Amino acid sequence: MATTTGRVTKRRVRTRADLLEAAFAVFAAKGFGRVSIEEVCQAAGYTRGAFYSNFASLDELFFALYRERADLIAGQVSGALALDGPELDLAAAVDRVTEVLLMDRDWLLVKTDFLTHAARRPDVARTLLAHRARLREAVAERLARAGLGGVEDAAHAVVAAYDGVTVQLLLDQDAGRARAWLRQLLGALLPEAGAGRVPDARTERAE
Repeated sequence: MATTTGRVTKRRVRTRADLLEAAFAVFAAKGFGRVSIEEVCQAAGYTRGAFYSNFASLDELFFALYRERADLIAGQVSGALALDGPELDLAAAVDRVTEVLLMDRDWLLVKTDFLTHAARRPDVARTLLAHRARLREAVAERLARAGLGGVEDAAHAVVAAYDGVTVQLLLDQDAGRARAWLRQLLGALLPEAGAGRVPDARTERAE
C-alpha cells in the first residue's frame, strides 16, 4: 500500500507541475482573463479530471503559479545577497540582484496580470503584498548586516525601481537596456554601490 501511495503521490506531483508549466505559457501568451481550463488542459496534455484533482478553479491555479514563481525569486534575491559572506560587496551584489530580478518577459506578463487581478481582489492583494514584503525584508536585512543606515527606505526604493524598469521592459522588450537602467538606479539609490562600473545601455543590448 505504501508503495502504491508513493507512486500516486509522485504522479500527482508531476501532473500538478505539468499543469503549472503549461498554464504559465498559456497565460503569458493570451493573458489570464482570456484563458479557459480546457486550454490549460490541452497545453499540458491532461483531462479536466486531472485539472480538478489538483485545482478547484483557474483562479486557484493562477494563485499557485504566482506564489511558486514569486517564492523562487525571493529566494534567488536572498541567495544573491548572501554570496559575499559576512561582508557585502555592494557593487557586486547590485549586479547579481539586477540579473535575478530581471526575469524573462513571459514572467513579467504573468506578474502584471496578477497585479491587476489582485487590485480587484483584496484577499489576493494581501498575498501579493506579503510577497513584496518578503523581497524588501531580504534586501533590508542584508543591507543592515553591512552596516548601512536607512535600510527600510532603501529596500522600498529597490522594489519600486524594479517595478518601474520592468514596465519599460514590457513595452520595448529590450532586456539589456532594462538591466542597465536598473543598475544605474540601484547605484544611485545605494550610493556605496555606485563605485563600480555603471553599464552603458548601448553596450548591454547585445546581451
